[in-house]
Amino acid sequence: MLHYIRLGLASTVAAVTLTMAPPANALSAPEPVSTKSASAVVTLRYDDSRATGWEAAVTAGVASWNTNVVNIRLVRAAPGTRAEIQIVATSGWPQATLGPVRPGGRARVELGSQAVTQGHDKIRIAAHEIGHNLGLLDTKPGPCSQLMSGSSAGTACRNAVPDAVEQARVEAAYANRAASRVPADGRMLVDAP
Repeated sequence: MLHYIRLGLASTVAAVTLTMAPPANALSAPEPVSTKSASAVVTLRYDDSRATGWEAAVTAGVASWNTNVVNIRLVRAAPGTRAEIQIVATSGWPQATLGPVRPGGRARVELGSQAVTQGHDKIRIAAHEIGHNLGLLDTKPGPCSQLMSGSSAGTACRNAVPDAVEQARVEAAYANRAASRVPADGRMLVDAP
């Protein structure tokens, strides 16, 4: 009798094991966004060595994008290495190349002091111009809650965080490395009022 019970238990365990194992041809469910592997993240390097006076604003603008989107990562390029995004300080109005810039590509951000002279926030300017590199157009006129509304939100606006729609557009542009298959626009967008 004891032998029979052990055999029955072993058969039950084997049956459970067999029913829990997926069929050999089963497809696995896609990973949720929050647990994507590092290989799904597109890394873009930026060079801000010619953005004198804007270093803190660039760092904060980059941090805003890195905090709010998961499938791209902006990192400062090591000295002497190639960067996809060139960030420079200028005396005119801010402007940037319309992307989405892809790994190995080239885009430019010009952080114009004329906007700062008129009272616009440096961090918002930096985050906004990087948004152009990531493929976002201006949404002028627009509210302060939209990063890409730029100067149309007024000088009191200090928001440097992309809203949910802007985040989703960047995520879509870089999902599954889509930016490598979609040509960048390449136009320079001047953000004058």
